Amino acid sequence: MLETLDRSTLGAITTGAHVNLELAVRAADRLGGHIMQGHVDGVGTVAAVREDGFARVVTVQADDPALLRYVVEKGSIAVDGVSLTVARIGAESFDVSLIPETLERTTLGSAAPGTRMNLEVDVVAKYVEKLVAR
Repeated sequence: MLETLDRSTLGAITTGAHVNLELAVRAADRLGGHIMQGHVDGVGTVAAVREDGFARVVTVQADDPALLRYVVEKGSIAVDGVSLTVARIGAESFDVSLIPETLERTTLGSAAPGTRMNLEVDVVAKYVEKLVAR
């Protein structure tokens, strides 16, 4: 639908391209991780990639810096459908640190400067903002 094409990188992918899919938690399961919905709130671009010991740090610049008001250091963010922990937050970008398992099992292992990525910010932060505004 147009909403998806307007908010995501989906319109630019080609047939056969790899995408990330995370299974949703079942209602009967213990909630022990990030709360993500699988929505795309906006798009960002990889600004830098650097090795950090056995990990790789990826800096993502948000197309709309206003999205970053929902992002906090050590909070959660989904990048191309992968739920991650924010390692650092800046005025227009954030860093995520990727462990070898994530690099191997997701498309994030091939992230390079200029790569466009879908972003999902913290849904709890969005609800808090709405409730406080009332």
